[in-house]
Amino acid sequence: MAALRTLSMVIGAAVAALGSVLFIAWSRYVPGKRKWRRTGYELEYRPLGEQDNYLDRQILVLGLDGAGKSSIIHAISTNTTKSSSAPTHGFNTAQILSQGLRIELLEVGGSQNLRTYWTQYLKKTHIMVFVVDSTDDIRLQLARHELHRLLEEAPRLPLLVLANKQDCKSALTVSDIYSELSLHRVQGLREMTLLGTSAVCDGYGSSTPLQTVRCMLEESLHNIKEVEEKSHPLPGAPCKNAL
Repeated sequence: MAALRTLSMVIGAAVAALGSVLFIAWSRYVPGKRKWRRTGYELEYRPLGEQDNYLDRQILVLGLDGAGKSSIIHAISTNTTKSSSAPTHGFNTAQILSQGLRIELLEVGGSQNLRTYWTQYLKKTHIMVFVVDSTDDIRLQLARHELHRLLEEAPRLPLLVLANKQDCKSALTVSDIYSELSLHRVQGLREMTLLGTSAVCDGYGSSTPLQTVRCMLEESLHNIKEVEEKSHPLPGAPCKNAL
C-alpha cells in the first residue's frame, strides 16, 4: 500500500507539472483575456482583438507549502485579502496589466514532489518571488536550501524575498530571516530585496503593504523592458550614439 501511495503521489505531481507546461504554452501563444480558476481545470477565454498589444512578462512565485504564496498573489492582483487559501496542489496564476505589460504571476506548489519541477520554470521568468513563512522556524533550513538551489540555476534573475506572516506573534523578524536564509551570500551579486509582509493583515505593523510590493514589481519589470529596448532597438530606430 505504501508503494501504491508513493506511485500515486508521483503520478499526481507529474500530471500537475504537465498541466503547468500546457497552460503556460496556451497563455503565451493564444492572446486574450484569461481567467484561471483555483480548480486548475477550467479556463475562460475572451479575445481582446486589436487592443491586445501587451508585452508578456512573468513573475515566478515560489516557496515551501504553507508559506502563503496563493494569498500573496490574490492580494497583489486584487488589492483584497482573504483569511485562508486552499493548498496549491499544482499551480495557480493571476494576471496584471500595467502600462503595456501583461504580467503573469505564476505560482508552482511548494510540496516536496512539486519542488523538483521548480527549476523548469526559471528560463521563462523575469523576476522570482520567494515567499517564506516567518513562523516556520523548523523548516527555514529547508527553505534556505531550496532558495539557493534555485539561485544557482539562475544567477542573474532578480529576486524578491517576502518574509510573510509578520502579523503573527511568533514570526521571526526580517533581520532574522535575512540571516537564516544566508542572503548575505547573494547580496551584491544580483538585484535582491527582502521585505516583511502579511497576506492576511496587509500592512500590519512595520510590514510592507502588498500594493507597494506590486508597484515595486511593476517598476522592476518596466526597468527590464527599458534595458531590453536599449540593447535591442527596433529596426529603423535612430541610434542615440550615432554621429
